[in-house]
Amino acid sequence: MSSLLLSEFLRQTGGTAIIDGGLATELERHGADLNDPLWSAKCLLSSPQSHLIRQVHIDYMENGADIITTASYQATIQGFKAKGFSEEEGENMLRRSVEIACEARDLYHERSAVCSLGDDTHGRILKQRPILIAASVGSYGAYLADGSEYSGNYGDAITLETLKDFHRRRVQILADSGADLLAFETIPNKLEAQAYAELLEEENIKIPAWFCFNSKDGINAVSGDSIVECGSIAESCNKVVAVGINCTPPRFIHSLILLLKKVTTKPIVIYPNSGETYDGDQKEWVQNTGVTDEDFVSYVSKWCELGACFVGGCCRTTPATIRGIYKILYGNESATLATE
Repeated sequence: MSSLLLSEFLRQTGGTAIIDGGLATELERHGADLNDPLWSAKCLLSSPQSHLIRQVHIDYMENGADIITTASYQATIQGFKAKGFSEEEGENMLRRSVEIACEARDLYHERSAVCSLGDDTHGRILKQRPILIAASVGSYGAYLADGSEYSGNYGDAITLETLKDFHRRRVQILADSGADLLAFETIPNKLEAQAYAELLEEENIKIPAWFCFNSKDGINAVSGDSIVECGSIAESCNKVVAVGINCTPPRFIHSLILLLKKVTTKPIVIYPNSGETYDGDQKEWVQNTGVTDEDFVSYVSKWCELGACFVGGCCRTTPATIRGIYKILYGNESATLATE
């Protein structure tokens, strides 16, 4: 899918596409224990838990999501090897993350095809519409599972070449797995963005990508690198078709969009977290530090007015959050409207 086809996708969605919300929180709500360095990717290890991933994907589509992100954010070949799996098994689990999302999309389309106007008593959004699968690529810090994706501080030993070598095989596998695009998420510093950009070119990756950075001050990436400089790296890479912000408190998004628009003409992607604070030492979210769904979705119209074309949620957002975004964008349109 080229940037041209991405434009066609946006045209079909009315100019704004909805991304899904938090995956790990929902998996935990369904009973998964994710206290593990693999986090949500732990559910790729067993068939019963992979069914949970598929169900969460379906829940998001039935609440309005047009883009589903795979359970590969914290899935790395190195991480799987540390758990005792072979390199081949690790590669297969990366592929499996995309297969599960594709299965969920197929099931959703089957349900939508048989839905007639108003016959769904559960209030699900069942519409025949294009849905994209975004293969999630988390940062090196996510693999470390020490909270460093929220600081971007990898130490002097981690170089551009180190990062390229770390991500290379994973990016190759996900790019060839049947996903529609690569979602480079929660990028904490410009060094890792540069590594991704060079990898995309060196490996001649055929599917498009988006780069999303995270911030804790509304001005810089979490490392302290200028968000303008980070956005410029994305702008300069032809393989990158959209650039934006994720896993960042909603209150910072307005200023970050304005900064990105100074350096990029590419579509803007926005999927903040709930605003809660993550404690990297305790490996948990600090209670009562976030915003309500109502507050979260109250920002959406302004983000879209500023130029956001892709809007969704990240950590601690839920299908209810995504339904709220859907209602903001589509008003009183019947939730069960089946279209040809």
